[in-house]
Amino acid sequence: MDAISGDINEIHQTLHACLQVGRLERAAGLVRRLNQIYKTDAPGLLAAHNDYVKELSHRIVQTGDQQLLQDLQRWFEVELCGTGVMPTEVTYALMIQASLQASDAKKARTVRRYVGLAEKAGLVEETMELLSALERTGVANANSTSTVPSQSLSESNGPLAQVADEAPEVPHTASNRTLEAIPEVRKTPQKGYGLLTLKKSLALLPNPANLTPSDYLNRTIGENEERQRSLERNTLEAAMERWQAEDAHLKSIGVNSGLSKSTIGGMMWQWHEKLILVIRDEIRKSHEAENNGARSKSDLDRLLWAPYLQSLAPDKMSAVTILTAMKCCSTDAGDERGLRLQHVVLKIGDAVQHECLAERLRNNKSLANWRDLANMTKGSTQRNSRAKLANESISLDYDHLEWEKATRIRLGAVLLSHLMDIAKVQVSREDPVTKEKVSESQPVFFHTYQYILGKRVGVVRLNSAVVERLARGPVTSALAKYLPMIAEPRPWVGYREGGFLEHSVPVVRIDYSDTHAKRYAITASQNGDMSQIFAGLDILGKTPWKINRYVFDTMLKVWNTGKAFAKIPPEDPPSEFPDAPPASNEPGARAAWLRQQREFHNHWSGLRSQRCFQNFQLEVARAYLNETFYFPHNIDFRGRAYPLAPFMNHMGSDNCRGLLLFAKGKELTTEGLWWLKVHLANVYGYDKASFNERLQFTEDHRAEIYESATNPLGGSRWWLDAEDPWQCLAACNELKNALDLPDPTRYVCQLPIHQDGTCNGLQHYAALGGDVAGAQQVNLEPGQRPSDVYTGVAEIVKAKIAEHAVQGNELAKALEGKISRKIVKQTVMTNVYGVTFVGAKRQVQRQLDDLFPDFPDTRPVNRRLAASYIAKEIFTGLSSMFTGAHDIQYWLTDCAARISESIAPEQVAYLGNIAKGVKVPSQFKSKTLKGTPKNDIAAFKSSVVWTTPLKMPVVQPYRKETSRRISTHLQKISILGKSAADPVHKAKQVQAFPPNFIHSLDATHMFLTALKCDEVGLTFAAIHDSFWTHAGDVDTMNRIIRDAFIRMHSEDIIGRLSAEFKARYKDFMHLASVPSDSPIGQKILAWRRDEYRLKKIKQTAETKTRKLDARKWDEMLLEHRRMTLLASEDPQEREEGEKMITPGRIFDEAADEKALAPTDVKIATIGGMSPSTADSSMRSAKLKANQQIEVGDLENAEAAESATGEGVAAITSEAGLETPEAAEAVAVEDDLEDADVEANHEDEELDLKVDEKKKKKYAKVWLWLPLTFPPVPKKVCSISKFFF
Repeated sequence: MDAISGDINEIHQTLHACLQVGRLERAAGLVRRLNQIYKTDAPGLLAAHNDYVKELSHRIVQTGDQQLLQDLQRWFEVELCGTGVMPTEVTYALMIQASLQASDAKKARTVRRYVGLAEKAGLVEETMELLSALERTGVANANSTSTVPSQSLSESNGPLAQVADEAPEVPHTASNRTLEAIPEVRKTPQKGYGLLTLKKSLALLPNPANLTPSDYLNRTIGENEERQRSLERNTLEAAMERWQAEDAHLKSIGVNSGLSKSTIGGMMWQWHEKLILVIRDEIRKSHEAENNGARSKSDLDRLLWAPYLQSLAPDKMSAVTILTAMKCCSTDAGDERGLRLQHVVLKIGDAVQHECLAERLRNNKSLANWRDLANMTKGSTQRNSRAKLANESISLDYDHLEWEKATRIRLGAVLLSHLMDIAKVQVSREDPVTKEKVSESQPVFFHTYQYILGKRVGVVRLNSAVVERLARGPVTSALAKYLPMIAEPRPWVGYREGGFLEHSVPVVRIDYSDTHAKRYAITASQNGDMSQIFAGLDILGKTPWKINRYVFDTMLKVWNTGKAFAKIPPEDPPSEFPDAPPASNEPGARAAWLRQQREFHNHWSGLRSQRCFQNFQLEVARAYLNETFYFPHNIDFRGRAYPLAPFMNHMGSDNCRGLLLFAKGKELTTEGLWWLKVHLANVYGYDKASFNERLQFTEDHRAEIYESATNPLGGSRWWLDAEDPWQCLAACNELKNALDLPDPTRYVCQLPIHQDGTCNGLQHYAALGGDVAGAQQVNLEPGQRPSDVYTGVAEIVKAKIAEHAVQGNELAKALEGKISRKIVKQTVMTNVYGVTFVGAKRQVQRQLDDLFPDFPDTRPVNRRLAASYIAKEIFTGLSSMFTGAHDIQYWLTDCAARISESIAPEQVAYLGNIAKGVKVPSQFKSKTLKGTPKNDIAAFKSSVVWTTPLKMPVVQPYRKETSRRISTHLQKISILGKSAADPVHKAKQVQAFPPNFIHSLDATHMFLTALKCDEVGLTFAAIHDSFWTHAGDVDTMNRIIRDAFIRMHSEDIIGRLSAEFKARYKDFMHLASVPSDSPIGQKILAWRRDEYRLKKIKQTAETKTRKLDARKWDEMLLEHRRMTLLASEDPQEREEGEKMITPGRIFDEAADEKALAPTDVKIATIGGMSPSTADSSMRSAKLKANQQIEVGDLENAEAAESATGEGVAAITSEAGLETPEAAEAVAVEDDLEDADVEANHEDEELDLKVDEKKKKKYAKVWLWLPLTFPPVPKKVCSISKFFF
């Protein structure tokens, strides 16, 4: 087994790959190798044995092979039990299942033997339960991991059995009319061939212009499911069929497919045929390598990736390679510079893995009728039994379904290398001497090197002759897998079971390398803890949609003009860049010109990108005009739901939302007509008035509404002035159609009506902190009209600017009359989610750029300085509006800081054993494994982990990445990765926790609302804190929204979180600190000096250079021993512990929580303002504002932005002093940007005065304490008849 990698995870994944492709001898060798690595009681070893036994058992059930049954029984006796591995109930159940296939003479005796062994082990009840689950679910026949041979192209795939369901009801509304010719969408010129690729994928759907109403009205559910399956899986089959057809056509007319003038499909068929032969030859060589006694380097390398090369049939492996390589080098790059080799080979490896997963899903017959499966697994006993036996071979330690990044890169490099060898194109050129036309064969792909940012990087580029061919006919990619579904999504029943019918995706969006979070998610799924999340995702996914034909027709007309219209950018944005200033001008003029150039280019490229993406959306909308479609959803690590279809979904911008309707309509009713009118006022932008005022607004503009609906592109075009013009046009049309009826309340309306939360993050903070004043600002308490926190902040900013203008501030004078709700909205909204000061400045500047393009651009008055000024006032205004929320944010931050600087009891025990010279227990027999990343046991590895009210575990993924170099067929490649063994990123853990926690509450509220809406029969969709339903159901949904919020916050959420932290991090040790000039700090320093004197440690060069970390771990073990002795039941040991003097004891005797120094990490709070030194609250004592830069204090913006920690190394001494870390920003939302160097110069010009005393950093003294958490802040007001 010398050809096996030492990386333990790769060994497990290679084992699984060998079992999947039927290489049982090599799989047996891998398990024997694991026997040499693991100790007999290691869970990883037992998982490997069970995987092997499971595969053999399934093959025996399928084939009845008696020889294989004897081999399995011999394995059980010799390799499993004979080596000391203890079987589990799963092992016994699988052995009984296989033994039931024995001949009649031996069956009864063999079965009795394994039942007796299970009974002797005390597992007979569990074994029989699992055996029954096998028979009940059909896992034995359906869930084998073996790859079913693919049908050849000449074999036709028979259709699935149709489900005898009635066609879905299609409401009869004004928009249902006979189809007419639908114009093509005007193509936007763009780099690459993504648009043409999308159009080829959409061609899999029937052309809507060629359909009659009966074509789509009479489809059954079964027919739609079969069409969806075909849409997901036909990428490879359709591509190969097209290549073969084009090649045959060219040969019939006497054209060589290798010529540059032939079609791209014909050339690809030639490559395809050759690559199949090469792949088969590689598989043959890998079998020979296994049997070679003396293996060469190429043999050893081949055995690393050979099992994965067999994971697909050679024809599919070839097609995946060709399609992915061509797509990467054409669509992703779009020019002749090429792409990084690492990007291409990783994409090929990813594509192979995804196709392998999809094929396994298709071959899993138990999922063919997923409705029965979903119903069958509702019971907890059946679900748990099935999870143990048939959870896609997922173990908690090794997720075989997701290959290691190194494996995918190696496999991709092998396939790309072979493709580069065989893919040729005939190119004609003129001989420079004879002037004759010469034809020569050239490679299609070139592997070269370029210098990027000073580093030599391998790149892959296409031959220019092929690039020319691609411009006329690009390749089809797997985009069809990510389009909206035309059948109802599969219900979620497991970590990778749900959503698409043929395409497997995880339910939680977790990075492949984040094994820590993945284990939590898999365990929660198997234990049934994610059941409510699964149910909520199913509700979101089963909501049927359709395209609003009226809005589409209008949008297509204006789109095809190529001009700017209603948030649609022009096809050719103005490209007159500003002229360069004369060389004689002052230096500042050129800097200003360069800044203008950059801003103009960013604006121009933004318009181009927006136009290109809207082109994609219109193409999708056109293809789905007559379809009922669905958006499958999954969640991010915080529990927020997102649709899986990226091009067209209801989370898009105004133009995308305006195109969408519910597929099923409901009568308006009187209440619904009222809400439709209010909704129209909302999308117009008149959404902060009272309801009666909004209703009157709609009535006052009835003439404009009729004109907009009947003549949208003529007349006054009133709807174009709306804040969301396309949604306004859709509402105008629905309202007109309703009012045209004798009884408008009977109109069947399909328009979704939105109910948006008022800055939901602030709502949750106000409820958590019992902040009545803040609650009134975000509509948690009733009022005469809706409160608007954005308008409130804008008014505060206006007042401050007016005050400063009177005092002569030139910047304030330039801003008078220019502050609006729109300018402050994004910053207020994202402030609660941790936006940095510089991020806020950028947000404000974007608004100033859009609203006031002619704003002065001088040194004392310009948009950058204005943005800084406004952002400061926004933060100041926010800080004055919320009080209780501040305490919650600081408490969350403090908890995260302590967790991220703590070590687990296992680490403490490990370090203690090392210090004592005791052999450290391990599940492995050898100390180190070749290829295993270094595990720094002394590093801080504790992520912040919590459980949402719906029992979903949330694991913050922020860890420091490690680099690793691997050798491939083409070159060495460096890859970055992170695992649970890597240290946590403290700054990101701390800064991201408060916003992530609020996001998890927001997601919980949405799911609670979705579950109740579905229970009472409402159609439901959501965009985080914006909930959609039919107009007639809005009142019902509003009651459900309020009840769900009350239900959440009626519980002590923060108290429960505190209790969870105390239980989860019990016995952890925390590296705390106190100010060095405090009495406690002085005592600890004196104790350390005495320790050195008592131990007679000489201050030599060696001791001066000794790492501080080493002393930290020594003192940690000392403190741990003291705590262990104090907790002992032996009086003598307790007495010994009481006599010990440590920094922890000094702290216990002389101080409390308030004496601890605050976290070094700069945090962003509501308003970004730290409490003043006069504040007597708990957070004031913790912050010690007179001893450090106030966290988030914008009056100290210059110091806060530029704090880097220079010049502090001198304070670090043998006495154990340390200094604050450099603050690092973390982006928790797309709009939350990191600080950049431009901030310093701008803030200097703002003349923000900073107290010199506050600028000075102070040294801190570290000490070890048991990990405890600060007291939960008390609510500002705990009595309210409304929400808290």
